[in-house]
This record gives sequence, C-alpha cells and structure tokens, in this order.
Amino acid sequence: MSEAIMAKALNDTLSVKRTIKHFDFSEPYWEGTKTKKLVLQRCKVTKKFQHFPRPVSIFTGRRRDIEWAEVSGKGKVYSYTVTERGTPAFRGMEPYAVVSVTLDVGVNFVADIVNCTVEELKVGMAVKPYWHPLDDGTHLLMFQPDKDVK
Repeated sequence: MSEAIMAKALNDTLSVKRTIKHFDFSEPYWEGTKTKKLVLQRCKVTKKFQHFPRPVSIFTGRRRDIEWAEVSGKGKVYSYTVTERGTPAFRGMEPYAVVSVTLDVGVNFVADIVNCTVEELKVGMAVKPYWHPLDDGTHLLMFQPDKDVK
C-alpha cells in the first residue's frame, strides 16, 4: 500500500443518502435491523446459515427449509479494499473502505467499515456490528473494529 494512502484517514460514508429496496423474502432481515439485531436465514435441514436473503435454501432448494435466527454479527475481516474513486453517490467521500467479513456463523458479509483507520485495517481483524439508521426506520449493517477482542 502506498505511503500516501497510509497517511490518509478513512471516511465513514455515513452522510451518503441510501435508499434500499426490500424484497418480501428479506423482510425478517430488515425487521431485525429496526432493533439493531442481525437475523440471517438458516437451513433447517443442514443447520447452515446463508446470506444474502433468498427465497429458498441454497442447500436444499426448498422454501420450507428456511428459518430465521439471530446472530451476533461479530466476525473477522476476510478481505478489504480502500476506495480512492467511488461510484457517483460516494464521490467526495474517498478514501473509504469496504470489507468482506466472515461472520462467526460462517457466512460472508460485505459492508462499509467505520471508526477505523487505514493503519488499523487488517485481514483477520475482529469486527462487530455498527448500525447506521436509515430514513425508513431500518438500519444498515456496517462494521467497526471490535477492540474488546485481542
């Protein structure tokens, strides 16, 4: 990573206006975010989690095999990118970071990371949820460093 990027603080993108389309089969996920709870789909047959929400289990292909379960949202950074040129909605917010996090339940989740510097951001870093409020009463899951984990 270049010294110029290392010297810059990361922006948090919290001021970016977001409108998110909700699908019927994802409503339990969005309802959970209203109270800052992360609920994910789990296959009743395999007991494995899946994310993003889908109308059927990715393990059996059947709708009836889906249930919803609350999880902590904690995990570890699997990968990340520092964005120097964002899409139109994010222009002027650069640099900011997007992380792929492997949650403790085994699924990957891609989101912004906040309250973090370039120097702190590392693969394997422990993270926890940061809930950003949206205008419709739901919250958008982002991540922040979990400083309680050594």
